[in-house]
Amino acid sequence: QVQLVESGGGVVQVGGSLRLSCAASGGTFTTYNIGWFRQAPGKERELVAAVSATDGLWYGDSAGGRVTIARDNAKNTVYLHMYRLRPEDTAVYYCAAGEGSRVSRVNDYDYWGQGTQVTVSS
Repeated sequence: QVQLVESGGGVVQVGGSLRLSCAASGGTFTTYNIGWFRQAPGKERELVAAVSATDGLWYGDSAGGRVTIARDNAKNTVYLHMYRLRPEDTAVYYCAAGEGSRVSRVNDYDYWGQGTQVTVSS
């Protein structure tokens, strides 16, 4: 069983950037697809980006070309770089791990971190 810990959230001004980290422990990291999701108050959890065990990349509609995802298998960590942040990017960001063939849905993942808050202030 893998444990996930997110870090790097905080308060940032409109137009700023953040790098979120998802550190994994337990399990075999290289066999997991890792996804970043976000959930704003009153809204459903949605995919931001995902990287598969074979380094395939997916970006959700919410990304808008303003995020990049990268995994570092040597550090058991996946990074989410976010740029040109907007107030609507304010949400709790979660990373998740799964071993299936799909990566874009919440149900594709078995393990979740506790989340990290990102607040974009104007």
